[in-house]
Amino acid sequence: MAIHTESAPTAVASPPNPDRGETELSVEGLWKIFGAKASDVARDESMERLSVQDIKKKTGCAVAVRDVSFDVGHGEVFVVMGLSGSGKSTLVRCLTRLIEPTKGQVVFQGTDITAAGEKELRDLRRRKVSMVFQHFGLLPHRRVLDNVSYGLEVRGTDKKDRMKRAGEVTELVGLAGYENSYPDQLSGGMKQRVGLARALASDPDMLLFDEPFSALDPLIRRDMQNEVIRLHNEVGKTMVFITHDLAEALKLGDHIVIMRDGRIVRSGRPEELVGAPADDYVADCVRDVPKSHVLTLRWVMRPPDAGDPADGPAFPATTVIRDCLHAAAGTDKPIRVIEDGRTVGMVDRAQILESIAGTPDQA
Repeated sequence: MAIHTESAPTAVASPPNPDRGETELSVEGLWKIFGAKASDVARDESMERLSVQDIKKKTGCAVAVRDVSFDVGHGEVFVVMGLSGSGKSTLVRCLTRLIEPTKGQVVFQGTDITAAGEKELRDLRRRKVSMVFQHFGLLPHRRVLDNVSYGLEVRGTDKKDRMKRAGEVTELVGLAGYENSYPDQLSGGMKQRVGLARALASDPDMLLFDEPFSALDPLIRRDMQNEVIRLHNEVGKTMVFITHDLAEALKLGDHIVIMRDGRIVRSGRPEELVGAPADDYVADCVRDVPKSHVLTLRWVMRPPDAGDPADGPAFPATTVIRDCLHAAAGTDKPIRVIEDGRTVGMVDRAQILESIAGTPDQA
């Protein structure tokens, strides 16, 4: 993938989207700068016009997160995607102040996390927000159930109650029968399931994932991605998912932001990123993504007109194109796009074929 260098672009915030539900997490103007003069750099408006490389040369400070703003809707899977060094892992740690932000505000469920005291932060981390890391961090001398219930033990939950809860979430993540196993008896994918169960055990309102599957084999990684999707459908938790893998981002995300040099350079639904890349960098990122696997009928439909047949195949506007290929192949009639019980658009066979044949940057 070609990488373009340029001066610092304008920060991009998540656009309003009425389908995303009530805001659960709001991040505004967040900076994280490492170095002795970090606070001075954050206050100096002239630095905003410089690249991270120029700031490093001028001040000796490293800018990891730079003027980042976004909102996460309740029950949404919000994916932050970027290459190594883009700032995404630093960003997710700033959300609960595992890393202290240099400047900006993080508001979760109406509470300003950046202004919270130690007691408030402990309560947030123990009860409201859980994190799943790339490295499992399991206690080797403890059984699966004991590892899963560890957070509840730290919280002070009665042993009978925490073991009951640990058993429930262990079954939920597909580890029934392994409750008494030790970590060294488990595969990598199973260990990550234990980590996921441990995060779910405290029944948090939000889950943060920091590249949890990047060390797993491809097939196990795919299974774990499917597991996240299944769990999200079952428990409906708000999730912030960090990844360097675009395919993973497109598979999991309701909303995706792409980071580069500490900034958000593109923000939108998967079909928006693939169908309308913001610049050459984003276009390079999505170059090899098949349109039909990401774009929805809403994205490619045309307005209906009086001459359209009324008995063609009908699909919801949110249907991904590849999910209606069989119906399109079985008729000469255009597909009717339905929303709220009415026809809002039509998709002709030619549009279906174009989405299969072309890559996003060739459209």
